[in-house]
Amino acid sequence: MDVSKEQKMTSFRWIICMMLFLATTINYLDRQVLSLTWKDFIAPEFHWTDADYGFISGSFSLIYAICMLFAGRLIDFMGSKKGYLLAIGIWSGAALLHVFCGSATRMFLGIDSLETMLQATADLAIAITTVSTYFFIAARSLLALGEAGNFPAAIKITAEYFPKKDRAFATSVFNAGTSVGALISPVSIPVLAKYFKDAGVGNGWEMAFIIMGALGFAWMAVWVFIYKKPQDQPKRLLNSLELEYITQDVKDEASCSEKDSSDNFEKNEEKIISFWKCFTYRQTWAFAVGKFFTDPVWWFFLFWTPAYLKDVYGLASHTTTAVILMTILYLITILAIFGGYLPKLFINKLKMDPYAGSMRAMRIFAFFPLLALAAPFLGSEKFLGADASYWWPILIIGIACAAHQSWSANIFSTVGNMFPKSTVATITGIGGMAGGVGSAIIHVAAGFLFDKTQAMNTQILGFTGKESGYFIVFCYCAVAYILAWCIMKILVPKFKVVSI
Repeated sequence: MDVSKEQKMTSFRWIICMMLFLATTINYLDRQVLSLTWKDFIAPEFHWTDADYGFISGSFSLIYAICMLFAGRLIDFMGSKKGYLLAIGIWSGAALLHVFCGSATRMFLGIDSLETMLQATADLAIAITTVSTYFFIAARSLLALGEAGNFPAAIKITAEYFPKKDRAFATSVFNAGTSVGALISPVSIPVLAKYFKDAGVGNGWEMAFIIMGALGFAWMAVWVFIYKKPQDQPKRLLNSLELEYITQDVKDEASCSEKDSSDNFEKNEEKIISFWKCFTYRQTWAFAVGKFFTDPVWWFFLFWTPAYLKDVYGLASHTTTAVILMTILYLITILAIFGGYLPKLFINKLKMDPYAGSMRAMRIFAFFPLLALAAPFLGSEKFLGADASYWWPILIIGIACAAHQSWSANIFSTVGNMFPKSTVATITGIGGMAGGVGSAIIHVAAGFLFDKTQAMNTQILGFTGKESGYFIVFCYCAVAYILAWCIMKILVPKFKVVSI
């Protein structure tokens, strides 16, 4: 009986994957609080414009980008357990710090009450806007510092716990946390803010930050006890059959090489490529380019869709219609979990190598965002009359976001497939930096673009004012993935493992 039990492989790697999923969900809950409360709860208090919000969001993305560059390296140095604990501890604490931005602004300017801030005009309103913006940037910068560690740590742990053929799917599972976090956000955050505002607890948004920020500390309490490297886990949790399955690439790649023994291959996996040498590989640049062009699309839809519904259709974030629309949008996004399974089919059925399988899947997903070109037209009564509906843009944005998440799962897996495990977090951080820079650009540009097109009453293809600004950004979102895929294919046309 004991032998038969031993012959059944355990599945502890999926428990680790679910922990990564939960961390990523919390990550996105924390960063979504601002985007879902600023238009209806925070902006009236601090007199923000679109440009102010764009500046704050752009600053977050830029700091996130800079921190990603070093977060991956730090996690490779500290190890997965300590590195992840540090990251989520910092971002959870930073989420709580947002609460003090209002009181800090009042204290700095000598304002005695919330009512005075809300009723401020002229120079006082400008002062409130300026001071509060910088306090929020400070809080968002600390949030970015912590959140920058999530994906480098998660990708590194995925490489530790899954063979190459399963990494894209495992990545898509934990990466679904971005969609689930974004899905939970609109049905919880604005509702919480409205409830506490009506109850007289500040302006409502403060408690939303407190509740969401506290979730990270609960996750840390579990992670301290559950994570160990696969070979160090108790046999009752991860038996020899599962360990052999996890480490199958060591034997397969060693047997395919006449120069390297299995021992040498394992040593190669433990060597860390010097930071600057990472930039000499085409594989690094391919990953960075893919992130630079496509991450801004996801971040734009994530941070600006609630504002889009308010600006174009007059739907406040806490209204039932807006909550339903955002819920449907991110329910569609969850379909991306199957995107990570597609390369596995290509590898098993068509005998493709892992890189070729991921690139073929990414090429397929790159065409779905083209639908974004039609979204503004289908949602405008000027073009469709009574047949127009805000449902069309939301459905299309949902499809584009699902395509992005499928793309993201596969582009992350290319790092684990081509670089040694000891350097995976570093390369992920470099790519994350590139994506963060691109996101910072789109946030700042969008904020100024929306204010400018509204002020000038700009007209483009029948769209007027701020709608024309959204149309311009939607056009970029539509073509970004095809452009990124082409450049990646030019840089790395075929699968090639980086050897040290």
